[in-house]
Amino acid sequence: MQTVDDVARLQVRDPQQLGYVTQTTLSIDDCREIIAALKARFPAIAEPKKQDICYATQNRQDAVKAMAPQCDLVLVIGSPTSSNSNRLREVAQKMGCEARMIGSAAELDPARLAGKHRVGVTAGASAPERLVEELLARLKALGVSSVQPLHGVRENMTFPLPKGLARPKAQAD
Repeated sequence: MQTVDDVARLQVRDPQQLGYVTQTTLSIDDCREIIAALKARFPAIAEPKKQDICYATQNRQDAVKAMAPQCDLVLVIGSPTSSNSNRLREVAQKMGCEARMIGSAAELDPARLAGKHRVGVTAGASAPERLVEELLARLKALGVSSVQPLHGVRENMTFPLPKGLARPKAQAD
């Protein structure tokens, strides 16, 4: 399911035996609406024990929501096949801002900047930081006079290796 309308068309054998999970890179807002529709239609539906939207995806979407109203254009660095990059573009567009996805600084068409006073830059969770830096350098080369970083949530989450994969601590001699 990808829309609230899909929930209305959903046919199930036993509405008392349902559960849901979400794709980690969907728009959080879209998920919220779909989940609300599922709960309204199927009150007994089971939900995940914890949030299954990726924290990095959520942080980036929240940042785009804050940035897009201040911009004439949002550039999203990411692959056209990347779900989370596409969601960033969609979030900016839903905020009323023109948004384009590019894979690298070389793909930026300078004509897209004509008449634009504020250009936002974001990147999908898997896009290397180097691509962002290269795009910022290209924008400066094309005449951008200043860059203002927007400080959002600092990502410092770590994921320890499972016990079976972790290296044993070195023994003291």
